[in-house]
Amino acid sequence: MQNVMNYHSEVTTAQMGGKTITIESLTPILTPKERERRKKEIEKRLFDVFSKYRDTKTTKTQSRVF
Repeated sequence: MQNVMNYHSEVTTAQMGGKTITIESLTPILTPKERERRKKEIEKRLFDVFSKYRDTKTTKTQSRVF
């Protein structure tokens, strides 16, 4: 069975350099349970990335002697 994803579409147009630019933003329509699952997944990945760089910065700072 194939999942069919529905999206909320928001269209914005702007003038830039004499040209009309159209931007379409698509946001998936999710159930509250699916929205929470995705939010937790994103938070975990961001935590992993920031932890990696925090540890690198801390190690470099601690190795310096003033």
